[in-house]
Amino acid sequence: MSCLDKILYKTILLVLLFPAAALAEKQPPYVTDFFAGLHTLQADFEQQVVDGNNKPLQSSQGHMWIKRPGRFRWDYESPYRQQLVADGERLWSYDEDLEQVTVQKATDVLTSTPAMLLSGEEPLGNVFNIEEVNPGGQEQHVLLVPKSDDSNVTRIHLFFSGKALARIKAEDKFGNSTTFSFTAFERNPPLDKAVFTFVPPAGADVIGDVN
Repeated sequence: MSCLDKILYKTILLVLLFPAAALAEKQPPYVTDFFAGLHTLQADFEQQVVDGNNKPLQSSQGHMWIKRPGRFRWDYESPYRQQLVADGERLWSYDEDLEQVTVQKATDVLTSTPAMLLSGEEPLGNVFNIEEVNPGGQEQHVLLVPKSDDSNVTRIHLFFSGKALARIKAEDKFGNSTTFSFTAFERNPPLDKAVFTFVPPAGADVIGDVN
């Protein structure tokens, strides 16, 4: 996974991890309804990265789990096996082929994203301008534009189908876009804390501070 791809990925996850209390007042009702009372979710995903000419750069699939606030797990199953796990304090990144683990403090990771805090203390409306796109269409579409220009991410699109989040698309300053499409979407499933606990495999190189 490229550095840019990780930036887009983390930004998308932070949108999903925001607690209901951090939602903006001027957003469409279906967005409020979706996030209100949302504690956990899981889904299969397909990730597509394309450049400014719509040329495919990367395609991958896997499964993700989220427990708000502050915990998530993102398992890439193909074409390469990778894991990204946030346990509430640290973000762990494991590349199975390289047998390498990278660990960072969650606060350090969050400050590198577009002004969003995993704790949810900053209201979403303070970070993004929120606009409903094509209301009344078959899909419900919301556009988030960062109010700050210090991020590589320029726009994030949320697409809803009924009460489910169908996909998320993030665009960056380099003209690339990353789209996550979700299937088998489950809202508020019971998730054990162990899902978000990462133990480096024996023999893997660990880069970063695990203390």
